[in-house]
Amino acid sequence: MDLAAELRRTVHGEVRFDAGSRAAYSTDGSNYRQVPIGVVVPKTVEDAVRAIKVCHEAGVPVLSRGGGTSLAGQCCNEAVVLDWTKYCTRLDTVDVAAKTAIVEPGIALDPLNDQLSSHQLMVGPKPSTHVSCTIGGMIGNNSCGSTAQAYGKMVDSVIRLEILTHDGCRAWVGETDDAEYERVVAAGGRLAELYRGMREIRDTYMQDIRTRYPKIPRRVSGYNLDSLLPENGFNVAKALVGSESTLVTVLRAEIRLVDVLPARTLVVLGFPDITAAADCVPHILPHNPVALEGVDEQLVQLEHSEHVAEQAIKQLPKGSGWLMVQFAGKDQEAVDKQAQALCNDLHRKPNAPDVSFLDDPSREEELWQAREAGLGATAYPPQGPETHEGWEDAAVPPEKLGDYLREFRNLLERYEYENASLYGHFGQGCVHTRIPFDLKTADGVARYRRFAKDSAELVVSFGGSLSGEHGDGQSRGELLPVMFGNRVVEAFGKMKALFDPDDLMNPGKVVHPHRLDENLRQGSDYRPWEPATNFAYPDDDNRFANAAARCVGVGKCRGHESGVMCPSYRATREEEHSTRGRARLLFEMLNGSVITDGWRSEAVNDALDLCLACKGCKSDCPVNVDMATYKAEFLSHHYEGRLRPIAHYSMGWLPLWARIAALAPSLVNSVSNLRLVKLLGGIAPQRETPLFARQRLVKWLRGRTSPAGQRGKVLLWPDTFTNNFHPAIGQAATQVLEAAGFEVVSPERTVCCGLTWISTGQLATARRVARRTLDALRPQLRDGTPIVVLEPSCAAVFRDDLPNLLHGDQDAHRLAHQTKTLAEILTEQAPDWRPPTVGRRAVAQPHCHHHAVLGFDTDEKLMRQYGIDVDVLDAGCCGLAGNFGFEKEHYDVSMACAEDKLLPELRQAGEATLVLADGFSCRTQIDQSDVNQKPMHLAEVLAAAIHGTQPQPERPSAPGRAARTAVTVAGVAAVTAPALAWLFRRSR
Repeated sequence: MDLAAELRRTVHGEVRFDAGSRAAYSTDGSNYRQVPIGVVVPKTVEDAVRAIKVCHEAGVPVLSRGGGTSLAGQCCNEAVVLDWTKYCTRLDTVDVAAKTAIVEPGIALDPLNDQLSSHQLMVGPKPSTHVSCTIGGMIGNNSCGSTAQAYGKMVDSVIRLEILTHDGCRAWVGETDDAEYERVVAAGGRLAELYRGMREIRDTYMQDIRTRYPKIPRRVSGYNLDSLLPENGFNVAKALVGSESTLVTVLRAEIRLVDVLPARTLVVLGFPDITAAADCVPHILPHNPVALEGVDEQLVQLEHSEHVAEQAIKQLPKGSGWLMVQFAGKDQEAVDKQAQALCNDLHRKPNAPDVSFLDDPSREEELWQAREAGLGATAYPPQGPETHEGWEDAAVPPEKLGDYLREFRNLLERYEYENASLYGHFGQGCVHTRIPFDLKTADGVARYRRFAKDSAELVVSFGGSLSGEHGDGQSRGELLPVMFGNRVVEAFGKMKALFDPDDLMNPGKVVHPHRLDENLRQGSDYRPWEPATNFAYPDDDNRFANAAARCVGVGKCRGHESGVMCPSYRATREEEHSTRGRARLLFEMLNGSVITDGWRSEAVNDALDLCLACKGCKSDCPVNVDMATYKAEFLSHHYEGRLRPIAHYSMGWLPLWARIAALAPSLVNSVSNLRLVKLLGGIAPQRETPLFARQRLVKWLRGRTSPAGQRGKVLLWPDTFTNNFHPAIGQAATQVLEAAGFEVVSPERTVCCGLTWISTGQLATARRVARRTLDALRPQLRDGTPIVVLEPSCAAVFRDDLPNLLHGDQDAHRLAHQTKTLAEILTEQAPDWRPPTVGRRAVAQPHCHHHAVLGFDTDEKLMRQYGIDVDVLDAGCCGLAGNFGFEKEHYDVSMACAEDKLLPELRQAGEATLVLADGFSCRTQIDQSDVNQKPMHLAEVLAAAIHGTQPQPERPSAPGRAARTAVTVAGVAAVTAPALAWLFRRSR
């Protein structure tokens, strides 16, 4: 059978057996890598049933995958991968009275809770990957999170499951009383065989199950055979929770919901170290917190160094180990009393901890986000080697946690795995850590194996579980006999044989597992291609291979709620259009076994094609993957020596065309929006090309003398966009700076930051442009003159791209240090200056690069000081992103990004609300939409306040129809044809 062809014939969804798709799904959040046979994205649950039938007839393994964030290797396999997350995301029904819901497996937790919020209901468990983890994945993994303290594991939320075996047995299963059991058995068939088999396994191994399963809140390891015991209602659904796609595929789930508790109080307790904090856990549990988390000094220091939750960290009480204790309810006064009772109780005990109340919801949220970011913060510590999973979620009885941590620390020291941070769900005895295993040498891998065995014996000696949250997969499957003994593991094998006799459901995980040191993503044979690059990658040991391997798979880029990344994933819901998916393809390109054509790879090019180079991942990704830089690097090599897409010339060379256009801006404007010109330039016909201003900013600046200011000189950077399209913004900024006491100067020569060449991967040109700019700015760089940059994307080039592209050039680093936004220069060097109060309500759309590289906090604070009642939108990328949204093949995605949040937010804001958007791309996208407000730069608003007028943006006006008609033929001939002819000769 031609499997791919048969699946395409049978399945209505998407069937992908290409190298790029297989590469994108080759790993998860673990140390393991197994390239799948192919990927199926079912459109419906029935579609998935058809796909599994085809796979069964072909004798091919299947892996039903959730959000792909698993840390034990259970989400990668040499199988056909079912990805439910694009289409099978429905909330089928909600029973508000019963507090239950029926959902499809691909729905992610945060979007589900958003839909449930109108009923004041939510799902109880909340893993740290809640932005992207799916209900199906949570069921497969028996997920928990911090809220499991109050609501239990996912097994406690599951009521019924609709399941499908590999051989086609489909049924709803749940708690089974004797009458129901007899009914199922009497009906005969495969389902009756399963029920009889489970009853036999339960009866045969009943004593072993009762004695070998640890009685702790965080036992996630192994199959839930204890759910089949008589006292637990022979609950087949719960028995299948946590089976990691090794037994069945979950088609739908009926789950129990809980009330949203609006009243919350967070108490933070400080201790001398994390073991002392753990010792205090038993004294806190009787007070019934809804969450009880532990955080050690190293995690706090790492997050402080990475500027995560800085304000919240400053409010931590004294200590080197902390407990975050949260109380929740429906009445704030009662919750506060509960928290105070805890503090009073602890105060009466010896060695009472220091206490802080975080009563600011924003600070509380920061601290919880910092706790959830633990994996990312500890993955690449600034000092020391990268860290890995491998023993990151063991759990012990909470009353033994302090002693366990002391012994575990001794074990870490014995193996010389020093400086591993310890944190986790301490209220349930679950400890998270990432350890600097050496997984690239034979000795390092062997040492990792010995450590895992010793760790298993240690945790079992404390009556604990190998996994308290992340599951067994391949990391711990081999070690299950240490925890359960051979008899119970034998029972697991019989359960597997009963449901999956041909071993075709996620084989090699949990039962008959691969060795924990097999299928390593790195391993002792790891030798990636190390190509010469344009960027230096100083944070990755100057190696592109290290940069491409930076992603740890937590999947935050697959979120839909907040932040900037990843706009194209939000529009397409495709794994390869997430930051994680693109990183996987780059990793496989350097690995060379799946993607074999290196820089020329069309699979990688296709995945990067929809990357908007927004740089959102540089700030929002927990490990700061910088896909915009990786894309520029790839494009540079991919098109080396061959013709590029026309948009790389028409818009990638915009600074050059702008200089030419300045000779006759009216003529160029007359023809620039003609359909033929757009076609020749690769521009979407739906787009209006921006009009060139009649007078460039540099000409205006050179025609005037700025008065000497008491605060000294600043150089106003004439970026391409302000200089050629919106010079009024530069004029407004000049007026503001002079009013604030600065003397404004401009470069004496034509300059450019190189942004458009960088974003299109024309890095050799970008480097030449950058060096000319550094030469032109040499006087200012030598005397420390601040460089005020009004366009955020250009400021981001100076702060981030050029020091990387010209690594080691001290002038590039000086420029990065001297580059200031308008808000920064006013805040830092004119803190006492105030314009007349603006007194207007506004919404602000931060440019992506402003968010990711520069930070918007200074701007927000400044606006409020100047009397602007600003609401900073958390609307993600506008979707235009430089040349991206102008390119005809990207128009639909560009508008989908804008319609995700930005444009709906602006429509609701009202016409009287100012719209602030410092980025040229953001303003252009808004200008070309159906919203009524005209976006403005902060400089325009402040200048209007100085003049006592209402803020009004100034934009070049379009030429009339007669003018356009008169110059059409001449314009096309005089401007377009010579340019294209020169381009063609140049490309050859």
